[in-house]
Amino acid sequence: MQSHGGDGDGEVINKQVILKDYLNGGASPKESDFEVIANRTIKLEVPQGSNGVLLKNLYLSCDPYMFACMNKFESSTMDIASFTPGSPIRGYGVGKVLDSDHPKFKRGDFVWGKTGWEEYSILSTSEAEALFKIDHTDIPLSYYTGILGVNGMTAYAGFFEICCPKKGEYVFVSAASGAVGQIVGQFAKLMGCYVVGCAGSKQKVDLLKNRLGFDEAFNYKEEPNLKATLTRCFPEGIDIYFDNVGGKMLDAAIVNMRRNGRIALCGMISEFQKDKPEGVHELISAIGKRVRLEGFIMNDYLHLYPKYLDFVLPPIREGQIVYLEDLAYGLENGPSALIGILSGRNIGKQVVVVTKED
Repeated sequence: MQSHGGDGDGEVINKQVILKDYLNGGASPKESDFEVIANRTIKLEVPQGSNGVLLKNLYLSCDPYMFACMNKFESSTMDIASFTPGSPIRGYGVGKVLDSDHPKFKRGDFVWGKTGWEEYSILSTSEAEALFKIDHTDIPLSYYTGILGVNGMTAYAGFFEICCPKKGEYVFVSAASGAVGQIVGQFAKLMGCYVVGCAGSKQKVDLLKNRLGFDEAFNYKEEPNLKATLTRCFPEGIDIYFDNVGGKMLDAAIVNMRRNGRIALCGMISEFQKDKPEGVHELISAIGKRVRLEGFIMNDYLHLYPKYLDFVLPPIREGQIVYLEDLAYGLENGPSALIGILSGRNIGKQVVVVTKED
C-alpha cells in the first residue's frame, strides 16, 4: 500500500551511531570504536516505485553477535554481515512506519526487524520484506526487541526445537539473567522442569531466584571450581544445558551431563574478548553419555514465529512470565549500552530507547 506525504514530509537531521573502523584482529571492542554523529540529513519520504519503507526507530536491541560484525570478514558461518565503517551500525529494532511504498506496510504501522542505529531508516524492498508487523500493541513495544522478537525466538527454538524438554528434567542455563537466558529458564519452569541458572553478581542471582522463578542460582565469579559447583547443583546430572557462554562453563556442563543429555549452543560471549578461542577440553565425556551438542541460528526458525506468539502471549498477559529490561535512553548512550553487555553491566535485556512512542 502506498502512503506518501503527511507527517513524513520534509528533510531533517538524522542522528546516527557509526563504526569508525574495523577492529584489529582479536581486539576487544570499546566505546571509542563508535561515533555518534548528527551532521547528515534525510528526506522523510520513500521514493515512489522503490517498494521501500521509511521507519522512525523507537527501540534498538543490544546483542552479542554485533561484536562479531565489528570485524571484517568475506563470509561468515554465523549468517551475519560485517558493519560498514562510516555508516550506521545495524541490528534488530522496533520502529514506526512514517512512509511506505511497500504493499505489506502502511503509514502508522509498528514493525520489528533489522534496522539502522539512527533516528530514521529507509529500508530497501528486501530489507522491508524481512520486517514483522506488530499486531499486538497491548504489550510494551520494547518487548519486540527481546521476548517478542529475536531473543524470544532464540529461546523458543533452542529450548523446544533443539533440546526437546520433558517434564521433570534437570535444566541448566548460563548467562541466565540475560536477554535469552531469563526467557529459557521461565519456559523450562512452565514445562515443569528443575532449573538452575548462573549469573555474574549477587543482585542477578537474587533476581533469578526471587523474581524469575529459578529453583537455584549461583554467581559463577565466586565459584573456583565450576565442575564441582554443577555437581553440587545437579547431584543427578543435567538433562539440558542451554549454553550462552562457552569456554570453561561449557566444559563444566559436559562432564555433568546425564546420559542422552542435550546441549543447545546458542552463544559464546566468553570468547568475544579473547585473542584466540579458549577451546573445549571435556568433549570425550559426551561420547559415553550419548550427549548431543547442537548449534543453531534463530533465523532458521522464523517460520515458527506465529506459533511462538500463540505460545508466549498468554503467559505474558497473565503474569506467568516476568521480563526484565535495562533501558538506556538516547542514541548518544547507545555505544556505552552495547559495550556494557560484554561485562554484564546490564540487568536483563539491554535496550536503547531512541524515542518513546505514546
